Amino acid sequence: MLLRHRGREPTVDPSAFVAPTATLVGDVRIGPRARVMYGAVLDAEASQVEVGECAIVCDHAVLRATAAGGTSRPVVLADHVFVGPHATLLGCHVGRCVYVATGATVLHAARVGAGGSIAVGALVHAGAVVPDELFVPPSMIAVGDPVRILPPDDPEALGEAVRSTGFARLAFGVEAIWEDRVARYEQTAEMRSREFAAHADDVVLLRGDEAG
Repeated sequence: MLLRHRGREPTVDPSAFVAPTATLVGDVRIGPRARVMYGAVLDAEASQVEVGECAIVCDHAVLRATAAGGTSRPVVLADHVFVGPHATLLGCHVGRCVYVATGATVLHAARVGAGGSIAVGALVHAGAVVPDELFVPPSMIAVGDPVRILPPDDPEALGEAVRSTGFARLAFGVEAIWEDRVARYEQTAEMRSREFAAHADDVVLLRGDEAG
């Protein structure tokens, strides 16, 4: 399904394939020979989603841009990127020939260098910079610049690392202090409510049953 959002609509290269059950919302640009498979959601919000040449977005992956907090954070996939099923990419930049495996996540303002590999269930946290050709092992967490690879079973080190990312600010423009989780999550929900309210005016341009 293709939808006009905030006055902008998806563009799909004639040589690309977008599955009839995929959803493209707003300023989404699909490059030559790209493939967007069944159930994938690509949502530009007030920013942009760009999928490069021969990039693959597998089933039920989510690519969501944002401009929350006044900073545009597009999702950019360079050429020949592979995004596995159920992966989530939010406001990030992914270099050419990167492999993002099933269930992996790349968060806001993160960058993955060319030839990088984000393994099954791994997380690239907000603002992290993954160098070219670095392998992030399964279920591990990449944090910071320079990047550190942390295991999920060290809550003390991981908590401090996540705190240092300024995730709420990068992702949502929220400045509540780390210790006040209630205020932080309240502000986050308020921000998302305002951002997502614009979808009430979305216009369906092409439904899945009309494709092809």
